[in-house]
Amino acid sequence: MAATSASKWFLPCVLLLCATLSLTHCSNVSYDGKALIINGQRRILFSGSIHYPRSTPQMWEGLVQKAKEGGLDVVDTYVFWNVHEPSPGNYNFEGQFDLVRFVRTVQKAGLFVHLRIGPYVCAEWNFGGLPVWLKFVRGISFRTENEPYKSAMQKFTQKIVQMMKSENLFHSQGGPIILSQIENEYGPERKAFGAAGNAYMNWAAKMAVGMDTGVPWVMCKEDDAPDPVINACNGFYCDYFSPNRPYKPTLWTEAWSGWFTDFGSPVYQRPVEDLAFAVARFIQKGGSLINYYMYHGGTNFGRTSGGPFITTSYDYDAPIDEYGLIRQPKYGHLKELHDAIKRCERAILNADPAVQSLGNYEQAHVFSSNSGGCAAFLSNYHTNSDARVTFRGRHYDLPPWSISILPNCVDVVFNTAKVQHQTTQVQMLSTEAELHSWEIFNEEIYSLNEDSAITATGLLEQLNITRDASDYLWYTTSVHISPSESILRGGKRPVLKVRSMGHGTHVFVNGHLSGSAFGTREKRRSDLAVDINLRGGTNQISLLSATVGLQNIGSHFETWSTGILGPVTLEGLEEGNKDLSWQKWLYKVGLKGESMTLYSPSSIQSVDWTRESLVSVKQQPLTWYKAYFDAPEGDEPLALDMGSMGKGQVWVNGQSLGRYWSIRANGDCSGCSYSGTFRPIKCQFRCGQPTQQWYHVPRSWLRPAKNLLVVFEEIGGDASRIALVKRVVVGEQ
Repeated sequence: MAATSASKWFLPCVLLLCATLSLTHCSNVSYDGKALIINGQRRILFSGSIHYPRSTPQMWEGLVQKAKEGGLDVVDTYVFWNVHEPSPGNYNFEGQFDLVRFVRTVQKAGLFVHLRIGPYVCAEWNFGGLPVWLKFVRGISFRTENEPYKSAMQKFTQKIVQMMKSENLFHSQGGPIILSQIENEYGPERKAFGAAGNAYMNWAAKMAVGMDTGVPWVMCKEDDAPDPVINACNGFYCDYFSPNRPYKPTLWTEAWSGWFTDFGSPVYQRPVEDLAFAVARFIQKGGSLINYYMYHGGTNFGRTSGGPFITTSYDYDAPIDEYGLIRQPKYGHLKELHDAIKRCERAILNADPAVQSLGNYEQAHVFSSNSGGCAAFLSNYHTNSDARVTFRGRHYDLPPWSISILPNCVDVVFNTAKVQHQTTQVQMLSTEAELHSWEIFNEEIYSLNEDSAITATGLLEQLNITRDASDYLWYTTSVHISPSESILRGGKRPVLKVRSMGHGTHVFVNGHLSGSAFGTREKRRSDLAVDINLRGGTNQISLLSATVGLQNIGSHFETWSTGILGPVTLEGLEEGNKDLSWQKWLYKVGLKGESMTLYSPSSIQSVDWTRESLVSVKQQPLTWYKAYFDAPEGDEPLALDMGSMGKGQVWVNGQSLGRYWSIRANGDCSGCSYSGTFRPIKCQFRCGQPTQQWYHVPRSWLRPAKNLLVVFEEIGGDASRIALVKRVVVGEQ
């Protein structure tokens, strides 16, 4: 039968692998049109995304255990190429990048793993998870029928697969990995690339399947995934989705539990009533695997956030919050949903749903068979009206936009809109930890006299110079003003106009900050026009361009530009306007403090820090701060309150907490309703407040005493108000 041909494809590979490895506990994973088949049994599976680099190894066990107690069967993670291969052929699988340790942690808890190798991942991650050095491989074009890209991608994919095989981590070897993903959300790119996209997609699928892992491969948001690869759905809702072959199961690889946050925008939250409603709709239409993206969002430590403009927090309004605490009612309500659906599992997997109309907006999906019992899902799709329906002679009351689950076709055990768990109140409270022994270091404005300058005529693209070794690139040139010239024209100062594709631009004239501008996720440019003070003779103009994470999505995103690309003009001079764009420019990558590794404990003693009143340097740009603190007692999660600062980066004991930026959220926080089709703009929070104020400090990064805090501030802030706080559950309402 056609319904079993694709699933049987996996068995010869599995049996051969088992025989080769002589495993006594060898298992297999296959599939049919109903579900994944694990060890000969169809399964409804609940999964959750937990990304190992977005937490610490010391957090993993607790996160996975909470996932298990929340009713999950599977933990899903991307594999992040750029952290594992920071330079060609040099690999890093240590610390929070220890992929094998993470997979074994999941295995120890008795859960399965979906390993989404990609290796392009999107994920609001810097450069979509691809290493920046890849951009500079000769002749490369990302994610299309291009030999340099295919060669590098295949090499890394093989590296990961072989690593998992050598540790016996695929389920065919007795390990926890039951699924692997190749590529990621490729459908839109395939259409954009045309024939080259089709060829690449087919090549990627064949390449992956040829690695003989003994478990199925998945392609999400790729309707043309070739056999035996399973195509899967991502989105807020996937009840509309059907796989491209009747013998493939219906999988939802990303059920979006919330939404990401970008600096300057509000925080978006998704009501659990709607999320549960979406999951129940998917199951009643024949779905058999749901992965929550995210189940724990975590933190974009260091410079890993992409977008650009994605915040350091990747909380995602997930059932487990950024700090590893359970978020109610989302966690508990979903746990009850999982239990209710599991009670229907036998019926669902042994029958096709019969759909019965119960009214204009009401339906029943009934699973009934001689061998599988009976289960029913009663739906009310109206967005604001309750409904009383009659099903099999009984009356049932359905709230708006809800589904009731009846595991025996009689008794309601769960309704998606009826939440039993109260909202847990979490606060950021002060700790006894005092930040003391403050000292500062003034970052130097890049000078025309620097010996290490890169010199070029005209304006250069930033990433081509920095190779993403730093967020920062200096552009410096000079303007000569005749001593006899009147600087003011019509009583007005000259105006410097800068057109920039950088995410932030700071203008310094003769060493003094004259103005700054920043882009947003909607408007990427950081153009500005600023009145400047010039003097007779030579004037130095230094432009500091800053990135806030690199582009992570889009066709040929490797070609997207950043930095100051011009024109740069000086207007209002007596002699007329000057176009500075094609002058000689000097370039300097990064900051002096970065080259001196000021944030490293090993560098502290070799740097001439100065003890100065924090009041005297308040609102001073380009300033490094350092202080010390003792770790507070207890085990509550910790964070730094950076709300008094402007924009920059922060380190504790040499570990980067990430970028901070106290830009205020602009949005509409007037209300939030669970009913009706969800989009992030429906439920906005923190309007008028800093998009992100608190920055996670993992306790495992601390020692009992004398922890080093280093802050680099771009535009000015009040460091005296930085505070270490703890995240505390204070009660329920």
